[in-house]
Amino acid sequence: MATAASVRVLAIDIGTGTQDILLFESGRTMENNVKLVMPSPTVIVAERIRRATAAGRPLLLTGVTMGGGPSHWAARDHALAGYPVAVTPEAARTFDDDLTAVAQMGFEIISEEEAARQARRPDVVHIELQDLDARAIVQTLRTFDLDPRVDALAIAAFDHGAAPPGYSDRRFRFEFLERMIRRSPTPATFAYLAEEIPPALTRLQAIKSSVARYVEYSGSAPELPVLLMDTGAAAALGALEDPRVRRQRHSLLCNIGNFHTLAFHLVEGRIVGLFEHHTGEISRARLEELLRKLAAGTLTNDEVFDDSGHGALVLEPERARASSAATSEPPFLAVTGPRRELLRGSSLPHYEAVPHGDMMLAGCFGLLRALAERVPALGPAIRPALLGEAKAA
Repeated sequence: MATAASVRVLAIDIGTGTQDILLFESGRTMENNVKLVMPSPTVIVAERIRRATAAGRPLLLTGVTMGGGPSHWAARDHALAGYPVAVTPEAARTFDDDLTAVAQMGFEIISEEEAARQARRPDVVHIELQDLDARAIVQTLRTFDLDPRVDALAIAAFDHGAAPPGYSDRRFRFEFLERMIRRSPTPATFAYLAEEIPPALTRLQAIKSSVARYVEYSGSAPELPVLLMDTGAAAALGALEDPRVRRQRHSLLCNIGNFHTLAFHLVEGRIVGLFEHHTGEISRARLEELLRKLAAGTLTNDEVFDDSGHGALVLEPERARASSAATSEPPFLAVTGPRRELLRGSSLPHYEAVPHGDMMLAGCFGLLRALAERVPALGPAIRPALLGEAKAA
């Protein structure tokens, strides 16, 4: 466990393709901390479902709300192949907040009691849905003789939020982003201590509920600080840990994830605009156009939403235009994310940010920065490593 002179933080950035894990210990240079880039929970679940489909066995899904995408498609394909899919209500919200819609996918919604009965059947493949697989992480760390006890947990995930029945989850998601930015226009506004998570963010709420297992399996203190954050905002905040990016007064921070692309327009650290889109729905040319319009302050919400994206927001168009005019150059464009090759060869000058020499851990570095801000007692132990001042270990 941590000594009086050290603090240990487990930061986990849960994406659609990978989950990126950093076991941070103060007093070490960032490069000497333990890092893992592993398949995401939804990819792991999808592979387990596909094996059940190949075997032609009934499927039982229990657990909590988690990220969908690959796991959703695999479960749908299982049902379309004619094999039963039974799912408990909380787990079913992984696929849709409206349980009627889940039933229409061909899934059977069952009680926890019925699930317990079905789980005893030898022919049933039982899979527990969860974004935070505490047992797997603790076992992995112990396999390498690492102590899994930590002083804080910081976890990022993408959460559409629980939209009302019949309401677009894309609109619901972006309207929530807008409310948060108008309250505090910095990427850190999307970081919440466990007790602050908005009720609508059901995926983050579910991750919070899984923290108790990590505490139990690892032996960490029960009252440890827990911070939850949006993945795109965590990546943007992490990009600012690259000294070249941090020096910029006027910048675009674009995280091109496996499934979502989120771009912030920053002037002197304040968000003056942003857009969010589905990575698979945009070409290089379209992304260039969106970034140019974001920088110019002319991008509209309807333009992005009607293009199958989530939306766009320009908070201070005059300030954005004035900043561009004052420099006579476009804002500095910093790019992160596993799909950042989308902009390679682009006509837009850009820089692939490498905070602490590791782009894939950008979200984890953003989580550490947010944790240092939100839990003042941890700040003095975390900030020196983020600023590159820690002594070599």
